[in-house]
Amino acid sequence: MQRIGRQARAASTLMAAASTAAKNAALRALARRLREAGPALAAANERDLRAAVAAGLEAPLVDRLRLTPQVIATVAEGCEQIAAMPDPIGEITGVKRRPTGISVGQMRVPLGVFGMIYESRPNVTIEAASLAIKSGNACILRGGSEALHTNLALAALVADSLREAGLPDTAVQLIPTTDRAAVGLLIAMPEHVDVIIPRGGKGLIERISREARVPVIKHLDGNCHSYVDEQVDLEQALAVVDNAKTQKYSPCNATESLLVHAAQAAAFLPRIGAVFAAKGVEMRACPRSLALLGPLPGARLQPATEEDWSTEYLAPVISIKVVDSLDEAIAHINRYGSHHTDAILTTHHPHAMRFLREVDSASVMVNASTRFADGFEYGLGAEIGISTDKFHARGPVGLEGLTSMKWVVLGQGEVRQ
Repeated sequence: MQRIGRQARAASTLMAAASTAAKNAALRALARRLREAGPALAAANERDLRAAVAAGLEAPLVDRLRLTPQVIATVAEGCEQIAAMPDPIGEITGVKRRPTGISVGQMRVPLGVFGMIYESRPNVTIEAASLAIKSGNACILRGGSEALHTNLALAALVADSLREAGLPDTAVQLIPTTDRAAVGLLIAMPEHVDVIIPRGGKGLIERISREARVPVIKHLDGNCHSYVDEQVDLEQALAVVDNAKTQKYSPCNATESLLVHAAQAAAFLPRIGAVFAAKGVEMRACPRSLALLGPLPGARLQPATEEDWSTEYLAPVISIKVVDSLDEAIAHINRYGSHHTDAILTTHHPHAMRFLREVDSASVMVNASTRFADGFEYGLGAEIGISTDKFHARGPVGLEGLTSMKWVVLGQGEVRQ
């Protein structure tokens, strides 16, 4: 780990000075290699999938582990999208001339070295690598043991692409061991690592936050809400809520809790309940919701408990509550939500604006599926993770989230009096 750390620190110096052309060349080479390596990547991934199933890994985690041709195509496109984006490094903004004659502004610079600790999803290897390359950082990646063979195959493509572009292949390093002691060492090397980004289950992130000796960019839960307002296009709300919950169950931006205004409950809940029943989604509902959902044939219904309101299921389960006002909806979300992503379905502009202002979450949406809370969908090219912290980076963390600002002063021989 010390050797990997030293190599990362040395590579970060070279990456900070790398030209935009070289970084873009590495990203385009990586996109090309990803498309060419489909069969080899599929073989490595199949090896991990078989081992995961044999080990009894839960279905949502196996789903996250799967590297489909569509996933490969998406991350390859992400590399090209990042290559096409403006290079933020070296940008000087906010320059103002002071009465003393000096000019003061800020320059955007790389963070240096970030450590990335993640579980299951091997696409994170490419997303982290591509963002590190374009932002002029070095990174140390520690994927889950269940994805080791897939991640090793992907990391080899990254190293080849860096070398092709004349950049240090140690700018992106994958820790090749499954020994958990490596994580403890990675988060305790402030001399080599500037920031840690954990991306995985709540237990992992809590451990990293508790034990890390370097700053951490993180989110703990994805308890996302969709709220159907008093004034709403019911057809639109039906389509959006269905997508927000059932398009994919395992991501952190899937809706886990549905709030419906009492004025629309009788019209909306039986219809969305029928959709959920047809798709096998279990509904954990408040008493008023149960009364409206109870007559549905085949519905999987349970009374909601207090714990349900704050639970991230990552499964075909949703909590449902009828509320009497926008105020109650906002208060419920701010109390029980995880400050990740929350959406309002409404045709009433003042309510939409209040929701945007008052819901204390990293992403807040109007008439859109919470599943859009993603760096790729936001046009960031890819994301390194989602932050629910309120300093430096918040929401999907892309290129700018992997940079910081330093003050620059431009003078012509001025001295302080």
